[in-house]
Amino acid sequence: MKTLQAVHELLEPVIRTAYAAGEAIMAIYCTEFGVRGKADASPVTEADVRAEALIVAGLCALSPNLPIVAEEAAAAGNIPSVGGRFWLVDPLDGTKEFISRNGEFTVNIALVQDGVPVLGVVLAPALKRLYAGVLGSGALLEDALGRRRVRCREVPAEGLTVVGSRSHGDAAALDLFLAGRKVAASVSAGSSLKLCMVAAGEADMYPRLGRTMEWDIAAGHAVLLAAGGGVTDLAGSPLRYGKPGFDNPHFVASSSPEPTSRTMSLAASDNGD
Repeated sequence: MKTLQAVHELLEPVIRTAYAAGEAIMAIYCTEFGVRGKADASPVTEADVRAEALIVAGLCALSPNLPIVAEEAAAAGNIPSVGGRFWLVDPLDGTKEFISRNGEFTVNIALVQDGVPVLGVVLAPALKRLYAGVLGSGALLEDALGRRRVRCREVPAEGLTVVGSRSHGDAAALDLFLAGRKVAASVSAGSSLKLCMVAAGEADMYPRLGRTMEWDIAAGHAVLLAAGGGVTDLAGSPLRYGKPGFDNPHFVASSSPEPTSRTMSLAASDNGD
């Protein structure tokens, strides 16, 4: 598992694991499920719990010696020590979207190597759409039209398509960040679909000026890296994983892996979170 080829060989088993979790989620989605709050007041359902159990079992069978950092276990205080390589799992990213039944929720599974997400699978089971990627091997989209390669696009002459959060976000902060940029369109999406839209050439930038956790975005980040894009903090440094507490800083996902001067200038004037 130390070579790129070995990482690539993990992709299909992880895709199968994501689909199994998606089936469990959809079985609950079609019922009158209950909702409870976690310690941080965020919602959780039986779908989160069942999907995480399936994913963890699948990853343990696939790579029994690798640590797994999974959202619901972490919320309960069960966080393993991580080294150079570990899994990051969000069994149901976009629980608010799940509860509102808009379909924009995902299963997120990522493999992190030395702080970089090198493999990612993002499944939107209600939309029947799967994104996946391995760093150095490209990204793919699988839906009703079959499986095909996707890649970030060059920003069109008419300007950026900026994607923002369906359930979170600070409109004033986003307007400040975008000031001086040529923006052609703004769209909203739930969960890590925002990162995948950039990876698939459906959008050009996703600024996140609010709190996220590593398991929220690692899988989408991996797909975006595989598609030729990148994610940086506001100082222009590539976002890394395995940080203490697994919290992310504010970040910008874009179709270009390089930081922009505008991003760095905003960081220079930022007074912190």
